[in-house]
Amino acid sequence: MEVIKKNQWTQQNNIDLIQKLRDDLVKDFLDERYLKEFIFENYNVRELSNIKLEFIKKELKEMLQAPLDMEHYEPIFAHLKETDSESLGEDNEQLFYIEIEKVLKRYIF
Repeated sequence: MEVIKKNQWTQQNNIDLIQKLRDDLVKDFLDERYLKEFIFENYNVRELSNIKLEFIKKELKEMLQAPLDMEHYEPIFAHLKETDSESLGEDNEQLFYIEIEKVLKRYIF
């Protein structure tokens, strides 16, 4: 019984870790300078209207309140379980950006 509790605790720690990492990245994107720079560097879009920027920031704030998409982050959970580590591989870090870019692409194109 105690082993099951330990595994559940570890799984919850992994969820909390991923949630924190995602939320920290989302907060970076809420900084308008960072957001504009990222959009320019990755999509070669120099300007977005203030309305589009506000909609992007609104959706990013909603993302902070939303629970993790467990299916989307399954590769990270698998990696953490396999390696018994709290560090992510570089490939796994891209999953955080993919989730944010889904929001950005709705307003950029």
